[in-house]
Amino acid sequence: ISHHHSSIMPEGITIVNPITEDEVKGLFSLWNDALATKDPKKVADRYSKEGVLLPTVSDVPRNDYPGIVDYFTNFLKLEPQGEILESNVIVGANWAQDAGLYEFTMGATGAKVKGRYTFVYVFEDGEWKISQHHSSVMPEETSPMKIEEEQVRNLFQLWNSALATLDPDAVAKRYSKEAVLLPTVSDVPRTNYDLIKDYFVGFLKKEPQGEILESNVTIGHNWCQDVGIYEFTMGATGDKVKGRYSFVYVHEDGEWKISHHHSSVMPEAFLGPAPKPASNGEE
Repeated sequence: ISHHHSSIMPEGITIVNPITEDEVKGLFSLWNDALATKDPKKVADRYSKEGVLLPTVSDVPRNDYPGIVDYFTNFLKLEPQGEILESNVIVGANWAQDAGLYEFTMGATGAKVKGRYTFVYVFEDGEWKISQHHSSVMPEETSPMKIEEEQVRNLFQLWNSALATLDPDAVAKRYSKEAVLLPTVSDVPRTNYDLIKDYFVGFLKKEPQGEILESNVTIGHNWCQDVGIYEFTMGATGDKVKGRYSFVYVHEDGEWKISHHHSSVMPEAFLGPAPKPASNGEE
């Protein structure tokens, strides 16, 4: 044997493109910068040809370019910008993984939302692209917010204190984003912030201060209800007015807000006395 050369087939060799842990963490910024453009196609361009997105707020896996574009068309309306809170990186041969916790600030609303993430990156066509992106809510934050009956009753005082400011804006802010107010002295349901504020512009001229006379509380999963009878003293005239009330509260953006408020006059004042319910044991 004068010459014997044996070697692997060169086209089968995988050329590894090196990347450091810090560089993997930095790949998130490319995706986040794409979010900042508010262009769903630019965000979708950050995903690989066979990329899979399991989004935070959609049950539908997005496993192609049009599906990914479709998801971000809606998500970008919130004007999200993300920040990595905790990162755990693994680097392989032409792939890398970054998994941890991130937080988004929604420019459209100011809300902050935490989530868990997994990004798997692959080196494709000369750059690092997202091969898999799995995003999910923080599971402990979906647990019910604890509240006791007495705390539910005390939520009335937050609303009552807002009345005391005589500022209709302060009162309207005690209501949730999709609240409904059925007022005592208006036929018009108030179904948005402006309408609720408009009602209190007139009502606050009476300088009302309320007191709960009878309360019945129910507590659910991130909601609670207080139903009963209250009485207002009108500082402008000294008049006292009783009414029936229903407050339904929801936990929204870190605090309890009024989701439903129904207030009505005491009907017997207009219709005459009604028969009293029989006590237990009476026929």
